[in-house]
Amino acid sequence: MNEPIDTPRILVVKLSALGDLFRPLPAIHAIKTALGARVDWVTADAYGDLVACFDDVDRVIPFYRRSFFRHLPSFLADLRRERYDLVLDFQGLLKSALVTRMARGTRRIGPSYRREGAGFFYSEAAGGAGIAERHAVEVCLDTARHLGVPVDDLAFPVTFPAVHPDAPHPRVGLLPVSRWVTKDWPLHHYADLGKRLLSSGSITLYLLGGPEDRAVCARLAALIGEGVVNTCGRMDLVQSGGLMASLDLLVANDSGPLHMAAACGTPCLSPFGPTDPVRTGPYGPGHRVLTADVDCRPCFSRSCALPTQTCMRRIAPGRMYEAAMAMLNRGTEV
Repeated sequence: MNEPIDTPRILVVKLSALGDLFRPLPAIHAIKTALGARVDWVTADAYGDLVACFDDVDRVIPFYRRSFFRHLPSFLADLRRERYDLVLDFQGLLKSALVTRMARGTRRIGPSYRREGAGFFYSEAAGGAGIAERHAVEVCLDTARHLGVPVDDLAFPVTFPAVHPDAPHPRVGLLPVSRWVTKDWPLHHYADLGKRLLSSGSITLYLLGGPEDRAVCARLAALIGEGVVNTCGRMDLVQSGGLMASLDLLVANDSGPLHMAAACGTPCLSPFGPTDPVRTGPYGPGHRVLTADVDCRPCFSRSCALPTQTCMRRIAPGRMYEAAMAMLNRGTEV
């Protein structure tokens, strides 16, 4: 069935990173729904299959950062195949702004938090003050507000294929690694929590992570002992999304997969130290964040001035276990 010739066309530019890809979804859904539009998305080639699982995306255009000049002719051909009514940059960096400018677009809208001279390539900027005091999802919604689109009913339309559909519930995932070592809850804390969860009843316990996290998850599996299912490094992003969507609870540091799971509607429990959950915590109802009462947090630092990484170490496994069991038993935020 052919679409109407007057269907608005929107190009979204959001190249990376993993967690950041999910933050604009409510804004994009609101804009697409209000305008009855078709949405294409430019993203890093590593995330192409993932973005293809976003229900509102009609076409994915891969951006090959590591081999940009070799792929430039084909990239430009894909990028300029359509003329867009709106080109929306949710990245705000020079490379994303250049992609925005290279596209054939009538209106090029970037975020108010643009950097690296990116604003030079936009025709308009969305948003204003108060970025540091709001969640990143709310900041992305500024683009919808800029277009006069209502943002009352928020949705994260994502569909992943089912993974391990026959495994018994309740299912709990532990994801012990993030990109910053300062955001990682101590591994022996994760092991303590895992043992408590397994001893509490018929929980199916998974370990999750990417190929680069295999050694950490292997150590964690050895510390927990029998009964844990170690999937770390054995699934791609789409398969990981399918598994996380099937979980009854994910316990994870502040990381891309945390936001991926939250977007799927999976209840998330997260220990937060150097970062601020007001800005980057799991978004939406049904989640919980635990912190320690440490004066220096949030410091937003990749390295800790304290040798013991106090803000994360002081989040006791007992507190996490109690929160996890309350969430599993109630299915709501506690």
